[in-house]
Amino acid sequence: MKIFYIDTSSSYLYAGIAQDNKLLAIVKKDFQKELSKYTLSEVAKLFKAVNLNPHDIDKIIVVNGPGSYTGIRIGMTFAKIYAWAFHIPITTISSLDAMALSVETSKLVVPVIDARRNYVYAGIYANNSLIFKNQYIKLSNLIKYLDSLNQDYVFVTNDLNLKLSNSKSYTPDILKIILSFKNKENINPHLVEPNYLKLTEAEENLKELANYDN
Repeated sequence: MKIFYIDTSSSYLYAGIAQDNKLLAIVKKDFQKELSKYTLSEVAKLFKAVNLNPHDIDKIIVVNGPGSYTGIRIGMTFAKIYAWAFHIPITTISSLDAMALSVETSKLVVPVIDARRNYVYAGIYANNSLIFKNQYIKLSNLIKYLDSLNQDYVFVTNDLNLKLSNSKSYTPDILKIILSFKNKENINPHLVEPNYLKLTEAEENLKELANYDN
């Protein structure tokens, strides 16, 4: 079984192709604001490197957020069109799940993504199991809650501006992610949706306007 994985929920392109229990090829590159420009060509290089055609894939796993709104849309759009055009099963996973899975530790794992204005997207995991649901939360409240647990924990993030102590940078273990979610239920490509965990800025402005009108 050949599985294609793609994550563009940040400025990075993380993608890989695995067959059975072996990773055939990967790409891990930071394209900053040019992610949309290079994603398609980098994926094409990935397939060429292992001499595969798009229709050779048996399943697609795409990260649907949270993270960068623009980044999420890039990967989601690509994966949905790919799945629909070639009639390939597709499923989604959380970026926070992928981050947590990629760390080996006996401590609590806390993947964190900067959501600006002192807020983050975060979850808390113990032995790869979610014990604090993924959510949009004020960073100070998250730390206060973690300290109340009286357990050792480690943050996983690539957002250095958060200036978190006891943190590890995120480098995805793509094979482990694929193997962990290869049997997850498939979704109709037309029903694959992003998981932003909060309203977009435009949606928030509309909500405020509606409340003002009332």
